[in-house]
Amino acid sequence: MYLRNIRQTQLLRRSALAFALAASLGGTGAVLAQATTGSIFGQAAPGSTIQISGSTGVNRQVPVDQDGRYRIGNLPLGSYTVNVVQNGQVVDSRKNVGLTVGAGSEVSFVGSAATSAQSLESVTVTANALPPIDVSSVDSRTVVTSEQLARLPLGRNAESIALLAPGVVTGSGDFGRVVSFGGAGVSENAYYINGYNTSDPLKNLGGVSLPYGAIDQQEIYTGGYSAAYGRSDGGVISQVGKRGTNEWHFGAQVLWEPKFARSQLGNQYFRDATPPAGYVYTDESLPGTLYRNRKGDTQWTRTVSGYVGGPLIEDRLFLFVAAESEKTEGTTTSAYTSAKPATNHYTYDLPKYYAKLDWNINDSNILELTGIRSTDERSGVYNVYDYDTRTHLGKDGTFPDTTKVSSKYAIAKYTSYITDDLTFSATYGKSKTDDILKNPGNSDLPLISGATNQDPALNGGSPIRTNTVTSQQNAPDANSKTHGLRADLEWQVGDHRLTGGIDNMKFSGHNEGVTTTGPGYLWIYNHSGAPDEVIDDRLGVGAPGGDGYYVQKYIFSTTTSMSVDQKAYYLEDKWQMTDKFLLTVGVRNDRFTNYNNNGESYVNSGNQWAPRIGASWDVFGDSSLKIYGNLGRYYLALPNSVAIRGASSSTFTREYFTYTGITANGEPTGLTPLGPGPVSSNGEYGQPNDAKSITARDLDSQYQDEAILGFDKTLGSEWVTGAKFTLRKLQAAIDDVCDTDRAAEKLAAQGVDPDTVTIPGCVIFNPGKTNTFSFANADGNGRTEVKMSSDDWGFTQGAKRKYYALDLYLEHPFDGKWFARFDYTFSKSYGNTEGQVKSDIGQDDISKTQDWDAAALMIHSNGLLANDRKHQFKAYGSYQLTPEWMFSGSVRITSGAPKSCLGFFGPEEDDPISYGSSYHSCAGKLYAPGEQRLPWVKQLDLAVEYRPAFADHKLAFGLQLFNVTNERKPLLQDYTYEDDKFTLSNTYGAGLYYQTPRYARLTATYDF
Repeated sequence: MYLRNIRQTQLLRRSALAFALAASLGGTGAVLAQATTGSIFGQAAPGSTIQISGSTGVNRQVPVDQDGRYRIGNLPLGSYTVNVVQNGQVVDSRKNVGLTVGAGSEVSFVGSAATSAQSLESVTVTANALPPIDVSSVDSRTVVTSEQLARLPLGRNAESIALLAPGVVTGSGDFGRVVSFGGAGVSENAYYINGYNTSDPLKNLGGVSLPYGAIDQQEIYTGGYSAAYGRSDGGVISQVGKRGTNEWHFGAQVLWEPKFARSQLGNQYFRDATPPAGYVYTDESLPGTLYRNRKGDTQWTRTVSGYVGGPLIEDRLFLFVAAESEKTEGTTTSAYTSAKPATNHYTYDLPKYYAKLDWNINDSNILELTGIRSTDERSGVYNVYDYDTRTHLGKDGTFPDTTKVSSKYAIAKYTSYITDDLTFSATYGKSKTDDILKNPGNSDLPLISGATNQDPALNGGSPIRTNTVTSQQNAPDANSKTHGLRADLEWQVGDHRLTGGIDNMKFSGHNEGVTTTGPGYLWIYNHSGAPDEVIDDRLGVGAPGGDGYYVQKYIFSTTTSMSVDQKAYYLEDKWQMTDKFLLTVGVRNDRFTNYNNNGESYVNSGNQWAPRIGASWDVFGDSSLKIYGNLGRYYLALPNSVAIRGASSSTFTREYFTYTGITANGEPTGLTPLGPGPVSSNGEYGQPNDAKSITARDLDSQYQDEAILGFDKTLGSEWVTGAKFTLRKLQAAIDDVCDTDRAAEKLAAQGVDPDTVTIPGCVIFNPGKTNTFSFANADGNGRTEVKMSSDDWGFTQGAKRKYYALDLYLEHPFDGKWFARFDYTFSKSYGNTEGQVKSDIGQDDISKTQDWDAAALMIHSNGLLANDRKHQFKAYGSYQLTPEWMFSGSVRITSGAPKSCLGFFGPEEDDPISYGSSYHSCAGKLYAPGEQRLPWVKQLDLAVEYRPAFADHKLAFGLQLFNVTNERKPLLQDYTYEDDKFTLSNTYGAGLYYQTPRYARLTATYDF
């Protein structure tokens, strides 16, 4: 779409854009995130006709306009031939033009035979031509193709692929396999497959991805996306699956990660530092002793996959089917402090299935049908481990939790090329996810927690436990469902490309949440180093006295149903103002409505306008230097899980006792209450919740503003470089506040008796903003409004999260022989609000973390946030030494994550809100997050592949070696400083998650 007066040689280079970009990992991409199509544009003689024909049977033709420009959009991914037709004759042609998802691929004919109307043999484009910089984009993304996936040593999941992109880092292991984009929380990303949202429908932690061999391209969006898309202020992982073509292809692959080639983590020992003056360890006998045995821990993985694709009816109907079965078995030993130390002999089964049917109804209408099934099932059996003798005592009929998350998706997309300038597309999908959490070995007896804290005079000196080894389980019919409709209309009007549409999603959850195992409660044994200290003065719980031994009866139940509607519409104009300057202006309106188990709305955002503006300047008019930038606002919805322990009823109580005996099952006897009965710091006693009370009436959705400025520049004929500066600022956050005394004080100041109003234990609000609440009157008649400012809650500042980053890159695109890319990111993520989760304690209560529950928890909370990594260096590439031998590798070096320390408050070990060791204070001193960091993390992965000539290079054998230098650095530690006042936790500072030690993968592949 760009008119330029440049030499024919330059134009021939640019005609290779699509193929070479598809072979290139970096650079900025196109205007659309979550796209499933690409486009072809360029220049030719005015009055000519452009014809295209694709490997997927798509055939289209458009006229070249009076300015010598053309564009054909919304094309399915594949390989295309582009012809110039004059007077009914093909006068020039480009073959093997591949598309990159969402990108505009330039194929120009100015200065060629098409201009002089002379007949000329077609030119076959190869990857040896340097791609020009894509001057049609204003966003920030990385596209990885199936070719790169086959070359690079990568984990076989969407997140491992995403880590190739600059600014993407691993998230906390407590949340599973998740990543953080640009300092955002790990729940603030979006996942898509073939244009449909496949994010976790309950908590938005991760999402479903395709079988590895079925991925055609994966788009990793790190910022600046168009008004057509939203509901993410982190990043986007969008996969486009393969489709059948006019040629039948099939293949199979076997992968084996043998246990003999896997290294092990070393044993862990209890911290042996001398406690500060006035402090004692919970167990003085543990420092320096074995904390976790890892000797003998092993693992092996076997993966079998296959695919077949081709035409059911040539040029019209195509099929592609892929399946993958991954099975992992291994052993891992729990820590000495676990409820019942044992070695888990675990099994993971992760089958995935994908099928796609493409029907070219005619040259103007296409129908695509996609089916996906993905299951993650984990189970095991325990072998009791004795830490005193360091021996296994055999199986005793206990098991780890069995979990099974099984998702099914059905997606339909219809595309209609109404005219040469008008295209309509619609995508509809639905899904169901079954969510199973149970334990086959649990009994009706309660779990015994903290058994090592039992009074040794009453248990014979050895901890006593029951067979129940887990504390929580799901309802047997727990599940989540989604359905959604997206419709888009694109209209080319002169230099303007106008797009508009709707983007609606519905999420619903049934009996999600958890209940306590056994009889519905468990016992927690405690030992206070200061027996005369009151356990909880605020809740009326006295001191244990004696030798400081006491026990808690703990109940936790959150099972409920809920739903959320997410609706949006948008309008965007991509205006080619001049031959060199592109301006993109758009606006999006998002509206989010959350419902509790009774169908009552507890969040209704109303209209939320998100403006987006971007620009791209082709400085010299030859795609050798692009300067680009964009500004945008991004709104984030609350997922379904917010209703759990919020809009729906829940029970979270503790009842405190001293005891005089312990049964053979580990249960306490001779109980003497230390308090008034069951107490709840958050007021969760199972009572029904009033949907109108628990959320601020004027609640703002979480939203973030973003600014990006960057450039891309060719270096000679073989290299591309660039830089980008990103600034992100969180403008509003959502969390819960649980300080009912503050609300009561404000009511009293208004002349309202607080006892006449039902104040919820916790309410959802915007930290730092003034919100209005509507509380039900205690007599059941009417409601009372109260406006609470940040000062009213006692906070001295509001939610804060800022991120800035400078990204630098250097890339050698694939030239048929080799490619390489180098990225360096300098960044900082700081403030007092990580996002919707709290990584330092593994809390995944989305937008209901313990942060902001009361003012005392936020004192000295400013610091580096959990996903901050100051320095990030990434490099990856491959080299085709001969047609038979190919070598590849990748390296990631990043600064360690910030450390936290959470203890009782101040030198007097205060506990002003009965939260125990949860304040930003350790050993009597304030401790800001990030005052110290974990060690740097280094990861080197290498691979070699052999494709023998005798098998026509269709058979391949490979070896991939991960973490070659066998780094084993901690990725997360235990940051809870104390078990009780002046009582130092023996596990403080213990590593919870580590780098995976060195392991190898052997592969055998056949493609026909």
